[in-house]
Amino acid sequence: MTLRRLRRAVALVLGVSGCLLKYAVARLRGPMTLEQRARWLQGTAQCVMACLGIESRVEGQLPSQGLVVSNHLSYIDIVLIGSAMPCFFVSKKEVAGWPLFGWAARLGGTLFLDRSSHASANQVAKKMADRLALPVPILLFPEGTSTDGAHVLKFRTRLIFPAAQIAAPITAAAVSYRIDGGQMLERELCWYGDETFANHLWKVLGVENFTGILRFGSPHIYTDGREAGLKTHAEVTALRGVGPVEMLAPQAS
Repeated sequence: MTLRRLRRAVALVLGVSGCLLKYAVARLRGPMTLEQRARWLQGTAQCVMACLGIESRVEGQLPSQGLVVSNHLSYIDIVLIGSAMPCFFVSKKEVAGWPLFGWAARLGGTLFLDRSSHASANQVAKKMADRLALPVPILLFPEGTSTDGAHVLKFRTRLIFPAAQIAAPITAAAVSYRIDGGQMLERELCWYGDETFANHLWKVLGVENFTGILRFGSPHIYTDGREAGLKTHAEVTALRGVGPVEMLAPQAS
């Protein structure tokens, strides 16, 4: 397992470094639009998925615009969703300082939020309103933090309001993880509590038969942000099928 981890770690560093180099070369040709940056980030996320040995499965129609709201289990969610479609993420400001992942997030057009600042939330909301007119969806984790997956936390609706105010489509999405063979519980791959990023990533690098599952609902138009928060929370919970987190046994052949 240690050899697998080292092999994947080297592949990850080389893969993301190569994607950053591609971005630099593209910038030499001229400015990149926000849409181009989002598509570059999608390619980078696909590279990371391959380096980490994570398979993916998408259920439902991929949204092409508007706001997408999802539960949040780990930074892996960003890679899974980003590999499936071009989008702009709303992320906590700390991510901007992460090596490789943070650099890619900044270049890909991620909006960074200081959770302790109302001014920051207002600035991000304004930028979201501007970007909602683009043919690239915005991805929001309205729980405000990652969890162990036992429950979908109550949504914080402040950043749902920009979509409701301009009647942009809002789509619910749910992330879950399957580890075939009964190696571990899903919650062991969730990043929450006091576990460090480095320790969690080292654990992820060693996991085999790892599939990220992304389920989408249908887009809806809401005119009230609070209503949107309540209804999308219920939809995300239903899509996720939250209950006792079970051991994922091997599938029958």
